[in-house]
Amino acid sequence: MQTEYFTIDQIPAVLYGEPAERVYLFLHGQMGRKEEAEAFAQAACPKGYQVLSIDLPGHGERYERGEELAPWTAVPDIRAAVRWTADRWRSLSLRANSIGAYFAMLAIDAPDRALLVSPILDMERLILDRMGWAGVTEERLREQGEIAVPFGPALSWAYLCWVRTHPVHSWTCPIHILYGRRDNMTSLQTAEAYARRHRAQLTVAEEGEHWFHTAAQLAALGAWEEASA
Repeated sequence: MQTEYFTIDQIPAVLYGEPAERVYLFLHGQMGRKEEAEAFAQAACPKGYQVLSIDLPGHGERYERGEELAPWTAVPDIRAAVRWTADRWRSLSLRANSIGAYFAMLAIDAPDRALLVSPILDMERLILDRMGWAGVTEERLREQGEIAVPFGPALSWAYLCWVRTHPVHSWTCPIHILYGRRDNMTSLQTAEAYARRHRAQLTVAEEGEHWFHTAAQLAALGAWEEASA
């Protein structure tokens, strides 16, 4: 498969596939990197697409740049990638994981279609849930600004405020969601509610977790990508 590495406004990027009129923008999740797109490209490229993938702040080739993975850093990069595609392809679709899907919902007005794996569909709810798990009140978080917790990134008052003042776009394109029933970041109720509002096709992987990584989970992911791309 043809593979090309380059940068978009100093953002490391990789493009998979032979020249085509349609492209998927692939966005990884926390702890991911742009090369994760290669497996998806195996399914999408034979169907007449190319796949463009970028390293989000603090990830992949950007790991040691001292960058923060946050909406205010990731969204401008995603918009830069979208602008870069505008003169090169007639159709832009999205394939995104986890928090990458949330960032995409903030950054992209209207993709032609969206394939989302374990998407963060309600960031405010997730932050409030994490606060509850840690026994942290809004008042305490507001006073301290940032509180380290034993699971995941530190809780941040600035982050919560940003989320509350920056709503995501309401997409009307075809949306396909792969959700693991054992996902501990987004509840099934949240995923089902989003699917109803946006008429999305929701696939629930019974043995799936938030991170699809076992052989069985990856097989389910591959089959879903092949059917959805």
